[in-house]
Amino acid sequence: MPIELPDFEGMTPGHLACAGCGAAVAMRFVLKGLGDRAILVLPACCWTIIGGPFPYSALRVPVLHTAFETGGAAASGVRAALDRRGDTETQVVTWAGDGGTFDIGLQALSGAAERDENILYVCYDNEAYMNTGVQGSSATPYGAWTTTTPTGSPKRVRKKDIVGILAAHRIPYAATASIAYPEDLVRKVQRAASVKGTKFLHVYATCPTGWKVPSEVSIRLARLAVQTRTFPLYEVERGERYTINVEPVGYLVDEYLKAQGRFSHLVREDLDVLQRDVDHCWERLKALARLS
Repeated sequence: MPIELPDFEGMTPGHLACAGCGAAVAMRFVLKGLGDRAILVLPACCWTIIGGPFPYSALRVPVLHTAFETGGAAASGVRAALDRRGDTETQVVTWAGDGGTFDIGLQALSGAAERDENILYVCYDNEAYMNTGVQGSSATPYGAWTTTTPTGSPKRVRKKDIVGILAAHRIPYAATASIAYPEDLVRKVQRAASVKGTKFLHVYATCPTGWKVPSEVSIRLARLAVQTRTFPLYEVERGERYTINVEPVGYLVDEYLKAQGRFSHLVREDLDVLQRDVDHCWERLKALARLS
């Protein structure tokens, strides 16, 4: 159901994001959903730079900068401190990139999820370590160019299923979201904030710099990712109940891939592999939703 976006603006003008940065758009909408009663825990990522150097900040909520691998643990500590003070209203939110979630921060996130800490963990996924020079991560798709998977030897393994990993922890709520569908994103943030326990949002956030695309196509690419079923929008409750939120048109994945310089080296065989994988994952997701 469409919702009216909140008026609250948690970001100020003058942040340091690149033009067309999906991570900046994602932060704006997530803060709209949270309001001003939130504390952000920021492990190393693009957003530790985007917000600006101390003592300045582009964010209107408190921020705790922490080590790359400690997003889940640091948020658990902040939550415990607030509970000790009797503050049950403030939302504790880890805001991390795919490197700090899929890779370096996975152990702390898994520990927090296993304990069912009352935190919201948001991963803005731009599919590589963009802040340090576009190195490949386990969120980088099959066939993609990065500085550590050059065109002569692009990545040849599939992207990690991070929502599936979190769903396997049986946490109360996990969902995917996209900057191209702001109403859906804000609704999911508000839903997560209303649930006690560990919540996880996997937010698709384009990176024009790392993906070799013009900044003005950032939102169009995010929409194409959903409509080609490359990044479907869905929710998982307690690891068992799957709900698909947007029924994709089902465009061929070629339309999404060929718009990006990071995939320009792919040949027909590679495109067919990616199409088969997208089709398989979509059918699997529909089967999980039918079983729910």
